[in-house]
Amino acid sequence: MTSKFQKLVIVIQSKPIKIIVDADACPVKTEIISIGRQFKIEVVIVASFDHRMAPATEGVTVVQVDRSDQSVDLYIANRVSRGDILVTQDYGLATIGLAKGAITLSNRGQRYKDETIDFLLERRHELAKQRRGGKYARGSGPKAFTEEDRNYFLQSMTKVLTYLQENKSV
Repeated sequence: MTSKFQKLVIVIQSKPIKIIVDADACPVKTEIISIGRQFKIEVVIVASFDHRMAPATEGVTVVQVDRSDQSVDLYIANRVSRGDILVTQDYGLATIGLAKGAITLSNRGQRYKDETIDFLLERRHELAKQRRGGKYARGSGPKAFTEEDRNYFLQSMTKVLTYLQENKSV
């Protein structure tokens, strides 16, 4: 007997792809689950125990890891692979995903690419140095997440999944 949620419409190197979500600060978890169901792709939500997560449902795996620094990133880094889709706002984790052949998106729908990730990492480093030097206030964080950001994410994710479904490859 097979589940109605058959794995998978999309197969890369005979391995079903997954959408893996760095969920600690991800504002589009609900949308990712919805898109995963639409395209019949497993969604793996990873967060620390500090975050309350909804229970797993069909097609969705919820993983909660230790509270220690980088636990979520390490869990994901050890499991993401070629063809998976990684959603994160962490440039370091995005770099690891790219190196492993994953398609990486920010929670605002920006696609991280090999050609631009070094610039993003360098910019993050420079801003951290300036904050330590007192040039910028700590804690200002990223700009507020908007409906426009949410819509752009949905468009980007749908575009990636449609492309993969039609081409069966990254």
